[in-house]
Amino acid sequence: MSDIQISNSSKNKTGVKRLIKKTTKVDLTPMVDLGFLLITFFVFTTTMGMTTAMENIEPKDGASMPVPSSGATTFLVGKENKIFYYFGEFDVAKRNKSIKETNTTELRNVIVQKKKNTHLSKLMFIIKASDQCTFGNVISITDELYICGIKAGHFAEVVMSEEERVLFE
Repeated sequence: MSDIQISNSSKNKTGVKRLIKKTTKVDLTPMVDLGFLLITFFVFTTTMGMTTAMENIEPKDGASMPVPSSGATTFLVGKENKIFYYFGEFDVAKRNKSIKETNTTELRNVIVQKKKNTHLSKLMFIIKASDQCTFGNVISITDELYICGIKAGHFAEVVMSEEERVLFE
């Protein structure tokens, strides 16, 4: 495993004593075996993480859920990470005043304020995605809803109307 080499001559030709040089050589072959044994052990004893999915409640075919306009908040998701929101029903005449733009960092404040000011039985968040938005934007809104404690059944994804599509053109 390890060798120690000692030089035999302690005196040189002039008769002066020299120090004996000792060199050590360590064989690392058993360490490689031990490393592979440890890697094998950890690979076989580790459990893989299970994938988790968000709970999504879908209505039965043809079923609709009445939502009071006082408790509804609609998020309109468009291209270039643009997110608009409005409360209640969409009014074409008042769209410039009632529709506000936000981003994903300010979205949580909007959700928390609506949750604080609305009774849980009337609370509903509606997500409407345009054709140009990314899937990640819709997921980030859904994540924010889950982070804020909005349970499944209090948010839904709905098809965007033609009047709302005008905002993203």
